[in-house]
Amino acid sequence: MTESRNYRLVHGGGDDAEIPHVLIVGGGYLGMYTAMRLEKKLGAGEARITVVDPNSYMTYQPFLPEIAAGSISPRNVVVPLRKAFKRVRVLNGYVVRIDHADRKVDFAPHVGEPRSIAYDHIVMAAGAVSRTLPIPGLAENGIGIKTVEEAAYLRNHVLEQLNIADSTDDPEVRRKALNFVFVGGGFAGAEAIAELEDLARDATRIYPSISVDDLHFYLIEAADRILPEVGTEVGEKALNQLKRRGIDVRLSTFLESATDQRIKLSDGAEFDAGTLVWTAGVKPSPVVQASDLPLGPKGHVDTNEFLMVNGVENAFAGGDNAQVPDGNGGFYPPNAQNAVRQAPVLAGNVIAALRGTEPTAYAHKNLGAVAGLGLHKGAAQLFGKIKLTGRLAWYAHRSYHLYAVPTFNRKMRVLADWTLALLFRRDFAALSEMDEPRQAFEDASSAKVENGQLLRRVG
Repeated sequence: MTESRNYRLVHGGGDDAEIPHVLIVGGGYLGMYTAMRLEKKLGAGEARITVVDPNSYMTYQPFLPEIAAGSISPRNVVVPLRKAFKRVRVLNGYVVRIDHADRKVDFAPHVGEPRSIAYDHIVMAAGAVSRTLPIPGLAENGIGIKTVEEAAYLRNHVLEQLNIADSTDDPEVRRKALNFVFVGGGFAGAEAIAELEDLARDATRIYPSISVDDLHFYLIEAADRILPEVGTEVGEKALNQLKRRGIDVRLSTFLESATDQRIKLSDGAEFDAGTLVWTAGVKPSPVVQASDLPLGPKGHVDTNEFLMVNGVENAFAGGDNAQVPDGNGGFYPPNAQNAVRQAPVLAGNVIAALRGTEPTAYAHKNLGAVAGLGLHKGAAQLFGKIKLTGRLAWYAHRSYHLYAVPTFNRKMRVLADWTLALLFRRDFAALSEMDEPRQAFEDASSAKVENGQLLRRVG
């Protein structure tokens, strides 16, 4: 069935059949802030606004490596969407098909029958997902770091590997548990391996049988350098930082296989590893392909400088799922800096379309790039001239992202986490059963008692 255009406003009443419907696909940074601005600038009678996202919250992704390291609590980097809005309807589920020619999408809620939703204007803010390759064993053994759940899992997983190594007498099991492989040397990979190496290094003091020298962290990068976003000079210094910490960085190297957790690299290296983290790039959300919107050569929504989709009317896009021209023959990078600045322009141009006024072009001069590489370590290039590494870069990283993380509430919570970390040592509790919370109940239900011992059923 088709969802009628005459459903009532979330807050308010009256027949709104003639009120234009703005549908925002994606509730990430761009989608949430676009909806917030539309809600603020438009009267209740000017438009109905709906946000569709699989999650009920927005995640500030630049903090995911610090979640993995336990420096920030996972709940402090997410913003409940329904709490952020007053007159915006939030639907949790998936847009599985976009038919812009007929101005409708196919929506599949988490529970219940799929249905069609009609709209007048659409905003594509669906973001990106991990870009994987058909490498044997990768799908079965790898994990990304694109979601707050993945980041929280990684923290528990790394600490559980230390528990395994400290509890075994088998040297092969121990060696495998203490091998950690990260594929991809961009922001996500470099920050993730640095933060988790910091965590594991710090944790060795509570494990009697494990020393820092027993840990083996590998960063595999297909290009000839890491962190290209911060420039060649700063990237080289960051590379040297990681190497001095004992991280084995292999440039111009590919992962060839990970079957049965046996890592095979293009340089001939072969070893077992209990941890494989894949951060080798992202691609637009699959919903972008399931649409009739014009796409660019790499599968992104093709937009102009006004964040309007080329070749069609009443369609807008930005963020990770769009290619936005930078005026110099290229496209703006898909980072938090651009998402922050695109949201008000995108919202303003949706309002311009509704009111029949002129749109505003998006133009932004890159302020630089900052990366956190563990506690008191970082790399940064600011305003194209200022190049920082070490503690100063770490301060720049934290300052920028504290400014950019949404809502005053979350800023204060993150600041509280950082302050507590200055006063108390890092926590090393590994809550590995959180990944399968019903496992203990299922084991108890299927177990039997023999000689006073609870025996788990195997198989």
